[in-house]
Amino acid sequence: MNIEILFFGITSDLVGERSIEMEFQDGMNLTELKNSLLEKFPKLKHHSNFSMAVNMEYAEENVLLKSKDVVALIPPVSGG
Repeated sequence: MNIEILFFGITSDLVGERSIEMEFQDGMNLTELKNSLLEKFPKLKHHSNFSMAVNMEYAEENVLLKSKDVVALIPPVSGG
């Protein structure tokens, strides 16, 4: 299945891209996707507390992905 991955904030800086498309096996969940991304982009390991959204909605890590889904990596936001 083909998944589009969007990177925001520090995740974009670490990966060097704002978005990529990757091919994965059917039935993958967000935890498996995250582990795959951490393996492919080792710099993300130091900032692995990012949230993930699927098709513009925050999602739990056990959500199953489908072909053509759009997954966003959203780093923690702080401010005052």
